[in-house]
Amino acid sequence: MSLLEVRELTVAYPVAVGLSAFFSRRYLVAVDHVSFSLPEGGTLALVGESGCGKSSTGLAVLGLLEHVEGEVLFRGRDVLRMREKERREFRRHAQIVFQDPYESLNPKMRVRTIVGEPLAIHRRRGETGRLKEALELAGLSPPEYFLDKYPHELSGGERQRVAIAAAVVLQPKLLILDEPVSNLDVSIKAGIMNLFRDLQDQLGLSYLFITHDLADAFFLADEVAVMYLGVAVEKGETDEVLSHPLHPYTEALLSVAPGSGREKLILAGDVPDPLHPPPGCRFHPRCPRARGRCSEEVPPEVEAAPGHRVRCFYVSRGERDPHLEEPKPIH
Repeated sequence: MSLLEVRELTVAYPVAVGLSAFFSRRYLVAVDHVSFSLPEGGTLALVGESGCGKSSTGLAVLGLLEHVEGEVLFRGRDVLRMREKERREFRRHAQIVFQDPYESLNPKMRVRTIVGEPLAIHRRRGETGRLKEALELAGLSPPEYFLDKYPHELSGGERQRVAIAAAVVLQPKLLILDEPVSNLDVSIKAGIMNLFRDLQDQLGLSYLFITHDLADAFFLADEVAVMYLGVAVEKGETDEVLSHPLHPYTEALLSVAPGSGREKLILAGDVPDPLHPPPGCRFHPRCPRARGRCSEEVPPEVEAAPGHRVRCFYVSRGERDPHLEEPKPIH
């Protein structure tokens, strides 16, 4: 059974436009009808460039955003339609670790207060044993050494471990990991990634892992969803997607990953303005495989291989119809 089921999730942000912005607003669609599931004890990686909607998806899953449509089912209950009491209970089971611990941790609080704050919010004061256990689980030992430290007295890796301790102190079932190692040195990053694996084994955690690094996704995730301009263009088991990419955007991402051994595919142009997304397939202005229909029709999500889903009219592996029209130039 899935711990988390996301169905047709759409996230929009109001944007002020022009001189009449005070009276007129438009909406930037950051996430556009994204669906996925996450099993108990599993890890799903959301992968893509900055601005593709990964972080918005994570925040929407936690019920932290407005202007959200679709369904976010946590153990069968829709987070987006929970009452305040229900949502408070849900957040005891779902926590987030942000990218930059120096920004996410209150610089005026000592570690004991930071890690103990979730206990206080959920009326579990006085559980000093739980607090120390969380610090030890996060690799901060002996915990007594860290309890009275301030964030500025810690290294970057130690700060992130404090953030992780605060996230696991309530013994949640789901962690949203929002680029949790992108600001860390390589050696420290390796330790944190191994920590996530250990915590998953010890606590049975499920991870929604947000990253732009395919190597990190390969290391930690069971499944991966590749996002481009708010749309999930390819999904499947990590080994399958990264070994046999079907979408040209996934191919391009893999080609520039360090140590991939693939011929580099340099995409033309820039990511389109998300306020004015292109018609048809959103990737078609940059796609080396684009044909006329790509600029006119939205490709449906199809299962091109068992468990491997893709949004593309012309998948790779040579599976192309020889009677299709010749490619047309995209301007």
